[in-house]
Amino acid sequence: MGKGGKKVENGSEQTSVKSFTWEEIKTHNKRTDSWIVLDGKVYNVTNFMKKHPGGARVLSSYGGQDATDVWTAMHNDKDFVGKYLKPLYIGEVQDYNAYDYYNHVLCVRILGTGWLVTNDFGHLSVFKPVEKKNHIAHHLIIGHLKGASSHWWNFRHFLHHAKPNIIKVDPDVEVANLFLLGETLPKLFGQKKRGFMPYNFQHIYFFLLTPLLLPTYFVYENLYFVVKRRDYWDLFFTLTFFYRLFATLGPILGVWGCIALFLVERCIESHWFVWCTQMSHIPNEVEFDGSKDWFRLQLDSTCNVASSFFNDWFSGHLNYQIEHHLWPMMPRHNFSKIAPLVKSLCKKHNVEYRCKPSLKNAFGDVVRSLDHSGEIWYNAYYEGLH
Repeated sequence: MGKGGKKVENGSEQTSVKSFTWEEIKTHNKRTDSWIVLDGKVYNVTNFMKKHPGGARVLSSYGGQDATDVWTAMHNDKDFVGKYLKPLYIGEVQDYNAYDYYNHVLCVRILGTGWLVTNDFGHLSVFKPVEKKNHIAHHLIIGHLKGASSHWWNFRHFLHHAKPNIIKVDPDVEVANLFLLGETLPKLFGQKKRGFMPYNFQHIYFFLLTPLLLPTYFVYENLYFVVKRRDYWDLFFTLTFFYRLFATLGPILGVWGCIALFLVERCIESHWFVWCTQMSHIPNEVEFDGSKDWFRLQLDSTCNVASSFFNDWFSGHLNYQIEHHLWPMMPRHNFSKIAPLVKSLCKKHNVEYRCKPSLKNAFGDVVRSLDHSGEIWYNAYYEGLH
């Protein structure tokens, strides 16, 4: 039960609003009992999680925590989303400090820039009103043109942005069947004799498995996702991709030729996708959830690569991962404009702003990081056995 309370005027009446301590709020951190805090207000999202467009796991990952920053960064139309919050409101946080120094500086100096620009289709923020037009465009682009599920992409990508490099939350680091990332998981797996891969060689077989991610695992995961959830709308768009592929190229290449083209194209794309996305994450901290504030979590788990015409073009501005993670709704061509402000903010508050000098250096760090993690696993696994 909430302790204390305060009087809130509602017309001519006064109602008592419950107030909760942080100790009590932190206990509501389960899928079956989940509270979150937004700007000092407490919301019970237990029954809402399954209806959440970004998926239940995004909300549950912030159960018992302050989700103000991630909510602000990942929702463009605050008034529209706020309508869904009203029935979930249950009270206030006692002695809530609405903005720490990170939030204050970010909101005043930088965040306003994000509302002045349009946003990428992938983050559903190109058109207004937000919901219908953006969802339809996203279904069309990622479904019909790429052969993937829009809801599947949202499920994975929103979790990644909400808690990047957090074990058991971020799906991008849930790859223990093949790779062990960071320093915590390799040591844990080694001590408990878990896993079946020779992880001390993962920096070598990484080159062999990288091209297979998109044409094999992602295709399987997509189909499994839509079939399990009976997402027939996404399944329809996915099937239109393959229909278009065979209908247009089948008469020229034949069935097996179309399949071969699909696999070769996806293998090449997979190489680009893995290296350009993971160069900014794999070499960084991979840990269990420590309830870090939004700003420090993004800076600890991401890094940039120096900007140049080639680097920006080749990576599709994924070399600005820090800015992209701080403002996932901001279009990529504006990252260079706010990067100097982020750097100055990090310098002011003594937070490391990592920027690799070149793509070669960033790609090399991926291999070196995998080698280092594999060595940790090997030493922990065979400790005391020799």
